[in-house]
Amino acid sequence: MTTMADITFQYPPELFNLLVDTIPLLSRSKKDVVLFFRGAGVPDTMLADLIRRVKTDAANINKYEIARTTLQRLNERGEAGLAYRREVLKRVVEFASFDSCWPADQLKAKGLVASIREVVNQKDSFTRMNQAREEERAARLADVERANKAKQEQAAKIEAAKNEFYGLFVSSLTAQQRGKKLESALNNVFRAYGILVKEAFHLVGESGEGIVEQIDGVIQLKGVLHFAEMKWYKDPVGKGEISEHLVRLISRAEARGLIISASDYTDPAIHTCREFLQHKLVSLCHLQELVFLLEWQADLSAFLAQKIEAAQIHKNPYFKPLEGETGPL
Repeated sequence: MTTMADITFQYPPELFNLLVDTIPLLSRSKKDVVLFFRGAGVPDTMLADLIRRVKTDAANINKYEIARTTLQRLNERGEAGLAYRREVLKRVVEFASFDSCWPADQLKAKGLVASIREVVNQKDSFTRMNQAREEERAARLADVERANKAKQEQAAKIEAAKNEFYGLFVSSLTAQQRGKKLESALNNVFRAYGILVKEAFHLVGESGEGIVEQIDGVIQLKGVLHFAEMKWYKDPVGKGEISEHLVRLISRAEARGLIISASDYTDPAIHTCREFLQHKLVSLCHLQELVFLLEWQADLSAFLAQKIEAAQIHKNPYFKPLEGETGPL
């Protein structure tokens, strides 16, 4: 049985009239009509004058007047009469023993109860549809709110990463300090864009020879690992510096390389990377590209995807997606 809250807050005219016609048929006597309402919890204070008339002036009051007057009073009580209205309706809808009715009234009573049930079911269906729509709307709003919150949180992370990134250009830093801070700043940039990061680590030789390999960081793009190398040199990065990173990639199956430099690359370095593409994918990135990206809060994953695609398809390891751009990607 549904709560029927939408139609019991106040009986609408159609339902009100059906109840007025039905309740007297469910009760053989005027006293039985009063008992019906008492059984629904209607207080005697609302029935006192009707009870008195039934006792002292029964000839001038009938079952329909008792029903109409009581239902009208329940309607007028608004929220205070809500529980009573619900119980009255519940007792009618669940009425099953029509043997208690006068034999001549049984078929009519069954038909009226069926009509009331139909009205209730229609109203309840409407209520359920409204509730479903409201729940769906609330879910959509919650999704929008979560998405907006996620965007705000990401924007805040990107802003923090950008401020850290700009701190690299403070002239008081030594080359060693700046290089160390570059690793942390770039890892935070990747993290701010939701790119899986493994920060700098080193490998130690198995024969006690100490650190044999230093890895600046590893990022994951579309399930593929890219070993990141970060350079902060005054002069363009040459073939020798590039080759060190390429050797690391050769010894790692399926791994790709991403080199990020604060200075440009020499032509021999770019040529070496282009030739290396027949063995492993490697992409070159200028630090200034990331500065522009952070300024515009553009999509870092899309930016890197364009670089990787250019290396794979066009054998261009140093493609510059932002070249000539004046706004976000």
